[in-house]
Amino acid sequence: MSHTEENKTVEGHVGASSAPSPDSGDQAGRAILLEHITKQYSRKGLPAVDDITMEIPSGELVTFVGPSGCGKTTTLKMINRLIEPTSGRITIGDRDVMAMNADKLRREIGYVIQGGGLLPHMTVGANIALVPKMLHWDKERIDERVEELMDLIALDSDTYKDRYPRELSGGQQQRIGVARALAADPPVLLMDEPFGAVDPLTRQGLQDSLLEIQASLHKTIVLVTHDFDEALKLGDRIAIMSEGAHVVQYDTPERLLAAPANDFVEGFIGGGAGLKQLTLNRVTDAELWPAVTCSPGEDAREVLGRMKEAGGHKHVVVVDERNRPLSWPSRQKVERMDTIPGTKDPGLATVSEESSLTDALNSMLVSNAGAALITGRRRTFKGVITVEVVMDAISRLRTVEPEEDGGPVGGNGEDPEHYDEDPGSIGEAPTSEIEDDDSAADGSAAAASENDSDAQVPSALSGGDDEQ
Repeated sequence: MSHTEENKTVEGHVGASSAPSPDSGDQAGRAILLEHITKQYSRKGLPAVDDITMEIPSGELVTFVGPSGCGKTTTLKMINRLIEPTSGRITIGDRDVMAMNADKLRREIGYVIQGGGLLPHMTVGANIALVPKMLHWDKERIDERVEELMDLIALDSDTYKDRYPRELSGGQQQRIGVARALAADPPVLLMDEPFGAVDPLTRQGLQDSLLEIQASLHKTIVLVTHDFDEALKLGDRIAIMSEGAHVVQYDTPERLLAAPANDFVEGFIGGGAGLKQLTLNRVTDAELWPAVTCSPGEDAREVLGRMKEAGGHKHVVVVDERNRPLSWPSRQKVERMDTIPGTKDPGLATVSEESSLTDALNSMLVSNAGAALITGRRRTFKGVITVEVVMDAISRLRTVEPEEDGGPVGGNGEDPEHYDEDPGSIGEAPTSEIEDDDSAADGSAAAASENDSDAQVPSALSGGDDEQ
């Protein structure tokens, strides 16, 4: 997508996530293997985690989802040994975590909790620098890393670095928590219900930010959530667990929706499985329509002329000096102006490139324009997505069958090689185990740049004089 100076039109294209730059210095993710991991708190009670074997591929984001008390957080905490396994083996890459010093291990694994877990007496910059200081990095290297991470999470360093956590919103605190977890450039990031304490709108923004970061860094991320829709949006693979961390199904989101293993999985997915398929489609993979943009202070008549030249667009996107959207006035409003104002519309809804088509559709439904503004890194304007694009995606969903690739190991009481014999059984716990495990474990931790000549500009962008 380009922002041309001649006509100030944002060109649409099909997006794609980029791999990390070889010179960026960022450490890519490493595979995690859990082999026969059990956690028993009491000799008499049922195990909190019962003989789980699971492979988490390097560079993937895997979500653990299940009812409260099922053992998903316990499983997560055994990876960095905040909870010690009763038995079994865990490796990260080729290193046995049980053979490592626990403190050293935790400094090499990022960890994010609900609310960010920031130290209240330390500034934002000091919170981010905490682990690098423990690792005895020099001051220049630490300062550079803090600046780099502030940019990564889209918070201005000059504005926020010297603030204290109490001076930040909940969403900003959570972003700083993610930055702190990434400060020492760990290959693995563990996240325990990180977005559970924020409002839905902030949660969507944080989810999109995480996806943007992952598209850039390709860490191995394990994220615990009780929200299946969140797991669906974020996960490359999803492990659905029942009591005792029984892995009922471990699969891609596409396969989970198309072929749930049993009634438990169907119940957890809930209604509207077909509609949930939209969550699997990213805005970055969609074709964006071009939009006429302008800057504050421009002559309104010149802007109206560009709108006419572009095919009669009925809205114009006002952007600031950093190409961030400020407002989206209709042609009728522009006709009543002498110059374009620079006032930011507090109700202006934008959608990130990493958002799902479900998020985009929700934004369209509350927009007078019947379309949604798409933004990229640091909220820069990228283009417009329309209802027509979403309807086209829905049409394609009805014809696409999810691929069956066998997938990595994920289950209970089996050796990894056993799964290779029957890929279809991967991630399914024996039915008898699921049915018998009725009680909680004792003591467990609770648009295109070139269009065809006959292509029609969507009604949201041209024709008519609907007021916004």
